[in-house]
Amino acid sequence: MTTTDWLQRWQQGRIGFHREAAHPALPAHWQRLEIEAGAKILVPLCGKSRDMRWLAERGHPVLGVELSPLAVDQFVAQLDQPALRYRQSGFECTRQGSVELWCGDFFHFQVDQAAELAGFYDRAALIALPPATRQRYAHHLAQLLLPGTRGLLVTLTHQDPERGPPFSVSHEEVEALMAPNFELSLHDVSAAEEGLVESVWELTRRGPAI
Repeated sequence: MTTTDWLQRWQQGRIGFHREAAHPALPAHWQRLEIEAGAKILVPLCGKSRDMRWLAERGHPVLGVELSPLAVDQFVAQLDQPALRYRQSGFECTRQGSVELWCGDFFHFQVDQAAELAGFYDRAALIALPPATRQRYAHHLAQLLLPGTRGLLVTLTHQDPERGPPFSVSHEEVEALMAPNFELSLHDVSAAEEGLVESVWELTRRGPAI
C-alpha cells in the first residue's frame, strides 16, 4: 500500500473500510481512558471517519491527519457548516467546528505540531499499513505523544495473507510493535463482518519520552 495506491483508492471510491456511523468501540471503551473534555485527540490516517464527529460531540478538539484531499473534502461535505482552510508546516489544513484535518503525510507530522495532544484514536491507521511500514508507524506515533497519553487502537485479524487493506495484524505483532513504548490492555475481541476478528486495545504512552 503505497502513497499512490492510497490516493487511487479514494479516487476510485474503493473505501470499503469507511463506516457510516461511529465505531462501537468508542461508546463501549472510550470512557475507560478518562480523558477530560477539551483535551485534543489525534486521529492518524483518519479518512473521512465519523468517529471524529463522535469525539468532537463529546467535547474533544480533534486533529486528524489524512493523505487524501478527497477524504478531507468528503468529510467537510458531511455537514452544512463553513470550513476554514489554511496552510501550516507543509500541510493543507481544514478546520470545521472543532475538527481540524491536516492533509499530508503522517510521517511528516512532527513533535512540535503535536504539543497539545492529550489522547489518540487509531481505528484504521495501523491496519491500513503493510508490514514493512507498521514498525515505522508505531515508532513515529510514540514520538508524538507525551508519557501518560492514552488512546484506543482497533485491529483486525483474518486468515488471508494477500488481503488488505485492512491488513491482518495479530495480537503478537501488536505487542511487538507497541509494547516498547506503550502499556497495553486488550479490552475486547469479537467477530466482525466478512470473517474478520476485531480487537480493541487501550494504550498508554510509557515514560520518559524517547
